[in-house]
Amino acid sequence: MKYKMIAPAVPNIPWQDRPEGIKGAPIWRYSENPVVDRNPIDGVARIFNSAVMPYEGKFIGVFRGEQTNGVPYVYLGRSDDALHWTFDSEKVPFVDEEGKPFMPVYAYDPRLVKVEDTYYIIWCGDFYGAAIGMAKTKDFKTFTRIENPFIPFNRNAVLFPRRINGNFVMLSRPSDSGHTPFGDIFLSESPDMTYWGRHRHVMSAGHEWWESVKIGGGAAPIETSEGWLLFYHGVATTCNGFVYSIGGAILDIDHPSVVRYRCENFILTPEAEYEERGFVPNVVFPCATLHDSETNRIALYYGAADSVVGVAFCNMDDIIDYIKDHSVVRETDTEIGRR
Repeated sequence: MKYKMIAPAVPNIPWQDRPEGIKGAPIWRYSENPVVDRNPIDGVARIFNSAVMPYEGKFIGVFRGEQTNGVPYVYLGRSDDALHWTFDSEKVPFVDEEGKPFMPVYAYDPRLVKVEDTYYIIWCGDFYGAAIGMAKTKDFKTFTRIENPFIPFNRNAVLFPRRINGNFVMLSRPSDSGHTPFGDIFLSESPDMTYWGRHRHVMSAGHEWWESVKIGGGAAPIETSEGWLLFYHGVATTCNGFVYSIGGAILDIDHPSVVRYRCENFILTPEAEYEERGFVPNVVFPCATLHDSETNRIALYYGAADSVVGVAFCNMDDIIDYIKDHSVVRETDTEIGRR
């Protein structure tokens, strides 16, 4: 292997070998996509934009469940193979720090990241405007909400899987309260998951056409010998609406507001029927990876057309080489991000 992945081994992640004829980035879709189809459980019309993790030798996930009344909430799912999922029929039962029920008004696009011995769920919810909600669990039975990290308006918050320079670190995308027509990725730090500061700019939208409107963090960054491997989403506007694609970048390992490499090409863009056609057409939206440090295999989970969940596969060595070979970085990428 050319590069080292600094993460636990997960030998049972799903995998399909690379098919012949792949063009562009070295990433390919699971042949049996989507892995979560429409109407997965009673009262939920669609599951998409969801995050999964290894857990006790199997897999667990937090899923955006769009209810049949249109309101999104977070549901828990489990799987033996990370491809075939069963879901709890009830929403994740969030409580406050006294153990009393404390449900969000709504919750969507969850991420799930383990830092040290705790699993953190991060989502977008209502805090008198679109903002970031957070909860923690150690057993996936009790889900305790913690302080909202930011005031409105913000979306697409993604934790790094370990402390950096002693602090928790999180990416986010400041926004407005509507369907934001702009957006850059920023970084914030916290000593205790309560108080957040040391905000830094990471990357701007607008560099390439496919990400010219806005960008946002996707899966939790993967620690590698080259830096933090980040899959993120970029949005273009067309005469027929927005198009969401997946991009790739590598952030500095000690100062992740500094972008070392940033691929000028998209990694994945809507091409399959289930990505181009759906409740919101032309969307691929990354929220999680499963990755194995013994093989450098990566399974990337993404929402497709705001309707279903898809999986794509890549090898870390190949995807890092592709990002580096097609990298274009600008001053706002490579500076520390403080003004």
